[in-house]
Amino acid sequence: MNIIKNLYNYRELLKTNIKKDVGGKYKHSFLGVLWSFISPLLQIAVYALVFQVILKSDIENYTVYLCCGLIPWQYFSAVILRGAASIIDNGNIIKKVYFPREILPISVVTSEGVNFLISTIIILGFVIFGGVGLSINILWYFLILAIQYIVSIGFAFIVSSLSVYFRDLLHLLGIIIQLLFYATPIVYSINSVPQGFQWIVKINPMSYLIEAYRNIFYNKMPPDPKGLIIALTMGIVLCVAGYIIFTKLEKKFAEEL
Repeated sequence: MNIIKNLYNYRELLKTNIKKDVGGKYKHSFLGVLWSFISPLLQIAVYALVFQVILKSDIENYTVYLCCGLIPWQYFSAVILRGAASIIDNGNIIKKVYFPREILPISVVTSEGVNFLISTIIILGFVIFGGVGLSINILWYFLILAIQYIVSIGFAFIVSSLSVYFRDLLHLLGIIIQLLFYATPIVYSINSVPQGFQWIVKINPMSYLIEAYRNIFYNKMPPDPKGLIIALTMGIVLCVAGYIIFTKLEKKFAEEL
């Protein structure tokens, strides 16, 4: 309840941070917001070339299949990488002014969520023009996004607070995210994972969320309720654990910064 009270009392600061983050991301770039489309499209092209053309994936409409997993993953990876640096990047402000520190990682998660909403247009484009088509099941999108938002906040709390004390984490996270990418059914089907490695997929909340996105866009069917419940449970646990870690470590943020 304390975090809700803090967010409400400092809601204007939270809004300002989100607006600044969303508006300033491509402020000085020539193509501006178009990078929200160009970057994922280039990645889709590269992975489609490697796994569909070279490795001959037998997944039907592979480019659409890939898009439905890659776009949500980009939201997750951006939250982890940018969230980890959110406290350090605002060190000067933290040392001078008091405000609830949790606003910083939450701002990153929310602003990247806005970017993800924009990037979802890419998924819709691939689904429509790729011959898959739309169904009423896309209405599940906002519930799945809400669960991913909860999961993302939990991770953001953890990495943002730990990176203040362990700066090497900022460099390690790039490697960890790359490993997690291949441990998540994005470029391959979850059914192709050997039985002995299924546990890796099952402990990864993003596996359930990506399967849910893929069900509503690619398979045109409702998401697996069991998968959503597992992902939501993991997200709540991460949020609670992350907030406890964050509040314990934030007491010495100013010193460390």
